[in-house]
Amino acid sequence: MKTIQINEYIVANPEICHGKPTFKGTRVMVWQIFEKLSLGESIDEILESYPSLTKEHIEAALRFATERLSGERFVPFN
Repeated sequence: MKTIQINEYIVANPEICHGKPTFKGTRVMVWQIFEKLSLGESIDEILESYPSLTKEHIEAALRFATERLSGERFVPFN
C-alpha cells in the first residue's frame, strides 16, 4: 500500500508505525508531539528531543489537528 501524503510534513503508511501519522522521513508519530505538548514541554524542548524535526514540523502537526478536529462531530446527538 502506498504512503498517504497528509501535508508537506506528515504522511501515513500502513507499514510504518501501524499507519499512524508520522513526520515524513522519520518514525516520529504525530501523537507523540501532542503528548509532550500536553505534558507542558515547550516546542524548543521537543525539538531538542527530536533533532530530525523543525519548528515547521510542529506547526504542520498543529494545523493537521485543527483541520481534523474542526471538521468532525465527535459527540453523537439524538
